[in-house]
Amino acid sequence: MGVNPEKVPQITLNTGVKVPCIGMGTFGSDRFTPEQVSNAVAGAIRAGYRMFDCAACYGNEDQIGEVFETAFKEGVCERKDMFIMTKVWNDMHRHVEESCRKSIEDLKCDYIDLFFIHWPFPNYHAPGCSVDSRNPDSRPFSVAEFMDTYRQCEELVRKGLIKHIGLSNMTIPKLNAVIDKFEIQPAACEMEIHPCFQQQELFDYLVAHNIQPVAFMPLGSPQRPERDIVATDIADMQLPEFRAIAEAHGCHPAIIALKWAVQRGQIPIPFSIHEMEYVSNLESTITEPLTDEEMAVIATLEKDNRLVKGQVFLWEGAKDWHDLWDEDGYIVDCPDAK
Repeated sequence: MGVNPEKVPQITLNTGVKVPCIGMGTFGSDRFTPEQVSNAVAGAIRAGYRMFDCAACYGNEDQIGEVFETAFKEGVCERKDMFIMTKVWNDMHRHVEESCRKSIEDLKCDYIDLFFIHWPFPNYHAPGCSVDSRNPDSRPFSVAEFMDTYRQCEELVRKGLIKHIGLSNMTIPKLNAVIDKFEIQPAACEMEIHPCFQQQELFDYLVAHNIQPVAFMPLGSPQRPERDIVATDIADMQLPEFRAIAEAHGCHPAIIALKWAVQRGQIPIPFSIHEMEYVSNLESTITEPLTDEEMAVIATLEKDNRLVKGQVFLWEGAKDWHDLWDEDGYIVDCPDAK
């Protein structure tokens, strides 16, 4: 039960490296134990997954590393066949190499294929904190601070610790403030994308700059943490237009969401601990594609339905979570914006 990894379509990054068009996320710390997540990773490797999205703050990299090590030793796959992604967490922006080396040690992977700056500011919050939690040390985005973190990532590329640099949770104003300052171009940007939050303008910006969009929460994350759920949120896969397309294909709406993601050009990174689901997610890339008409219908489902609002990252003086996302076209409270 699974997919031959060689049959999974690939995407070419701006370095010329080819990667799978779909990966598996590993964020489940609010609902699942590290053992449940790592067991799912083990099953996913055997099912044909070769891209995994990890993060230090998920609290499970050491268990996942044991799975990777076992898979390499047992010959299920080789390190060179895997594309392993992880991130520097907000409390390590001034200690990026230390963070990277710890992830490499925990993941037992020798190097990181794609290393993301998890959030563009060093606003730390404790794992599992409430949505109302605030760190008094939090502060708005700073071009100088961000570029200091990015320069450390560039040095990791030169040292061979990482192969590619990634951005995450960025906005167009923030990107405009730094896009001409990179010595090594970012290869990807991880962002929330699902049918009711398509982020078309940001998506187009990234594509125009040859930065690959990577989509977290590609299914609208019905199992996201309780702190991220508000009454106005929309359940993407419950929309009648979406369910009608799923019925036409005789599949679960989740499969339609992933087909749309792959055909649109982002790399989705769904997560499940259930074998039937993560195998089906992978199989979605090699079964019947959506028609142009179906893709056009999904394009009309944009609802500006941001699910990860990021309230815990707010700084003193910020009005609300909208300030994190520069919705008026400028970086809010940035001390050194252009």
